[in-house]
Amino acid sequence: MYVKKFEELSKSDIGIAGGKGANLGELTQAGIPVPPGFVVTAQAYEYFMDEAGINDKVMSILEKIDINDTKELQAAAEEIKKIINEAPIPEDLVIFIREYYNELCQRVGEDDTDVAIRSSATAEDLPEASFAGQQDTFLHVSGDDEVIEFIRRCWASLFEARAIFYREENNFEHSKVYIAVVVQKMAIADKAGVMFTVNPSTGEEIALIEGSWGLGEAVVSGDVTPDNYQVDKKDNEIINVTISDKKVMYTNDENGTSVKVEVPEEMRKERVLSDEELIELTEMGKRVQAHYGEPMDTEWAFEKDMLFLLQARPITTLGDAVEEGESESSDLGDVLVRGLGASPGMASGKVKIILDIDELDKIKEGDIMVTTMTTPDMVPAMKRASGIVTDEGGVTCHASIISRELGIPCVVGTGDATSTLKENDGVTLDGKKGLVFEGISETKEEAATVQAGAVEAAPIITVTEVKANVSMPEAAEKAAATGADGVGLLRTEHLMLTSGIHPGKFIADGEEDKLIDTIAEKVQIVADAFYPKPVWYRTLDAPTDEFIALEGGENEPREHNPMLGWRGIRRELDQPEILKCEFKAIKKLHEKGYTNIGIMIPLSQNPAELRQAKAICSSIGFEPHKDVDFGMMVEIPAAAILIDEYIKEGIDFVSLGTNDLTQYTLAVDRNNEFVAKHYSEEHPAVMKLIERTIRKCAEAGVTCSICGQAGSVPHIVEKLVAFGITSVSSNTDAIADVRKTVARAEQKIILDAARKRLE
Repeated sequence: MYVKKFEELSKSDIGIAGGKGANLGELTQAGIPVPPGFVVTAQAYEYFMDEAGINDKVMSILEKIDINDTKELQAAAEEIKKIINEAPIPEDLVIFIREYYNELCQRVGEDDTDVAIRSSATAEDLPEASFAGQQDTFLHVSGDDEVIEFIRRCWASLFEARAIFYREENNFEHSKVYIAVVVQKMAIADKAGVMFTVNPSTGEEIALIEGSWGLGEAVVSGDVTPDNYQVDKKDNEIINVTISDKKVMYTNDENGTSVKVEVPEEMRKERVLSDEELIELTEMGKRVQAHYGEPMDTEWAFEKDMLFLLQARPITTLGDAVEEGESESSDLGDVLVRGLGASPGMASGKVKIILDIDELDKIKEGDIMVTTMTTPDMVPAMKRASGIVTDEGGVTCHASIISRELGIPCVVGTGDATSTLKENDGVTLDGKKGLVFEGISETKEEAATVQAGAVEAAPIITVTEVKANVSMPEAAEKAAATGADGVGLLRTEHLMLTSGIHPGKFIADGEEDKLIDTIAEKVQIVADAFYPKPVWYRTLDAPTDEFIALEGGENEPREHNPMLGWRGIRRELDQPEILKCEFKAIKKLHEKGYTNIGIMIPLSQNPAELRQAKAICSSIGFEPHKDVDFGMMVEIPAAAILIDEYIKEGIDFVSLGTNDLTQYTLAVDRNNEFVAKHYSEEHPAVMKLIERTIRKCAEAGVTCSICGQAGSVPHIVEKLVAFGITSVSSNTDAIADVRKTVARAEQKIILDAARKRLE
């Protein structure tokens, strides 16, 4: 059968419906209330490919490509998707889909009801295969013609470049991988939220429930502080109720898309869930946990007093916390070089000295990369290395940031590692203490185990959100696994590296669409990993010396001090065609349903720059504040001092980039080890600018975050919470500790307020 209702499926039907479809069928079969829908099966996809006569052609293209050649892989993916999107769908299959969609419309009593179209990949005889996040999802699709078209797009997404690469890397035969497509009615919630079927911190058998008005997007994105409830599962006793001031909610407009609106004044402090609804939710949680045999993390919605389960997944972080061991590095041997500990952990391997970009092929899996300073085009090689050592740099330089995100131990600012260390010699580095020792440590495997477990997902609940900084799509899944509340900084420049081509060259060659697709594909990986939590995309901010090595980068100007040169929004306003492509890429993703992506501009020194950027965004039919949240980085003193003027110009959010803010306030190059001792985010001048920005934003109701290194320093975080920061975005390896610090700071504020009332 080519199409099956949820009621006809169970968890044993992965080969028919894929993991997502089979799971929705299992929940439906178990009597759990799930929005109705159907699955266009994997057999329907196979039938389409055979009838269209394109299967052999597709496989022939796949046989010829080198997946490690990014440009070749991208070109093959686009060619295959074009073939699928242009191939005719068998008429009998079209009729089946129309009938099931029309039946769904009749069932829910709506003409052309809004549905979500979700890919659900599967594999023949490969139960261990996992294809989550590799294929596309489309939301708010209505009408049978659109449904059929977006089902075809899901089929085509089986051949996204990332999906092809994954299958090749894991030795899955392309011919044995199929794709089912879930078509499900979208829930229009009056109230929604999340429920853990046990306490995620302690494992205690209580239902932990959060809820707010409207669609669940407000809760999971962190746009609202939801009500918090705790219910003892043994006797359904409600043991805690905390009512919050819920200022905004998401609802559907007349076009069927979700929009953020203000909560009516009389509802803001009204309790969302009644005792009866809490008990109903708790009972459903018990059923789900009993059915799956393990604690579950669920998303729920009440639509016209009807409770629906929208998602259920195991609470995978229970018991995963591993304390980071303190290595006795003093026992490892003679210290060869000393520097700054930039990314914690131990690593051993052979030294590979990189003095030129052309030498990157020397880095093999497990080597120690030793270089003057890393650049963005070195990232692919950094992923292969087990550790990084640099001559230059401080703890906020490129090598430090990327190493922390990748979980690779790193020592920076050694001064002479490239001349002191010898090619192919074995060394061990301690990325916490900033030391490099002679010889390969016998404790390497133990240290690696500790390092792998050092990042834990922290389920502690805080009002102040804790987000992740993400530079590379490959790091998104790891960052999301920490339980981060979204992405406070998604850096564009690193997304461009895998293309190997300067963005300006795309424009010069008349390949704007290719540039748009390149950006959109990479951003979608991150948006997928975090959806529907917010992802703040920062437009291009590449100093000229970073992009000079890319194809087409030979025209980059040679600047005496690129840090103070042609970069950020000042450059993009000089090259508006590149900025316009970035906006078009985010618009394309919004149209596919990824409305969790916001845009922020970097390095602005004047509100006029914000005005011009918004005008460019509007010119492509993508209205700031209406169609997309639009914000800015505060990275230079001018922006912090003029924050009132920016607020008047109109911003949805700001993010404090304290790495640049500190260096520009103190006139200290953050990549220069000779003045590293003078670099401090805690300098009174820097802290005053930070405090001013946070308080002004709080007064105006503008979301304010921080994404610089200061957001990972516990005692600074305590001050930020006291100032009223909305969220803290830190490196992946620091998220668990930052969340604990935030929780302590919030508790201290509550206790201090209580003590004052008693005085």
